[in-house]
Amino acid sequence: MWPLIKIIPVKTNFRFVSFAKFAGVASIVGAIASLFLTLYPLTPPCGGLNCGIDFTGGTLLEISTAPKVVDLGVVREELGQLGLGDVQVQAFGAPTSALVRFQTPEGESSEQAIAEVKSTLTNALGAVAFDKTEVVGPKVSGELFQSGLLALGVAIALMMLYIWFRFELQFGVGAVVGLFHDVILAFGFIALFDLEFSLTTIAAILTIIGYSMNDTVVVFDRLRENLRKYKKMPLAEVIDLTINETLSRTIITGLTAVLALVGLAMFGGPTLFAFSVIMIFGVVIGTYSSIYVAAPVILIWGVRRGDEEAEPLPVRT
Repeated sequence: MWPLIKIIPVKTNFRFVSFAKFAGVASIVGAIASLFLTLYPLTPPCGGLNCGIDFTGGTLLEISTAPKVVDLGVVREELGQLGLGDVQVQAFGAPTSALVRFQTPEGESSEQAIAEVKSTLTNALGAVAFDKTEVVGPKVSGELFQSGLLALGVAIALMMLYIWFRFELQFGVGAVVGLFHDVILAFGFIALFDLEFSLTTIAAILTIIGYSMNDTVVVFDRLRENLRKYKKMPLAEVIDLTINETLSRTIITGLTAVLALVGLAMFGGPTLFAFSVIMIFGVVIGTYSSIYVAAPVILIWGVRRGDEEAEPLPVRT
């Protein structure tokens, strides 16, 4: 056994439900603040979010410096001086190739911006071949934004159906309330720290939904077992017992995910930094919502216990 694993106690007896009211108020305030940061100002398509090229439109260039290796740092530095707004540079395929995405400055045509970028890259890198040039218009970007939000909505609806059929309706409602909580706070986090909102960000939020749901299912599975097992125990105590029984698993799983994401944020480059940071926030908030959002909904709604004889209550030590 790894000795440091003993830092986490095998048995805990925290009274989570006693803090549910305070956590509920904090969650409501956080959700309202997140909605305000996300929606204000009311400017399409992204409101208060810092939309990337995927949603605002822009230009994509595929360049090649063969046989020389393309210097991505030089490309970023040179294009950063042109006032092109959001500029993305990433390796593509062979070490001699790269993808360059940039926004068209206001008052300038896309043809002028492309010609300026090509001239700058040629002067900085020498012989450059421009293998592909694509211009993404605002209409296409708006459709991508709507499709991304639709994907989030469909994912949440399917999760609710899954929990409803696996458990009961109140479990499904609790899970969906937790998912909405996580998604809204994730949007607020993105807006607060002015992280780029792109298709990669949508992927991060969808991953948060999956992680949060997995954590919630683990808690609900144990809760269902305990409801059958301890029928005379008050529901609040059953929820506390359930969360304490799954707490060590939750901490170890979340910590493992966070450690991996910290490494990805540090060494994954600018392209994956926002994804990693959003995921770290999502892991933390997903764990919180399983304890203080999804489970309290079960407490408020109530749940059937069944008709079987109750087993003796657990002995507390």
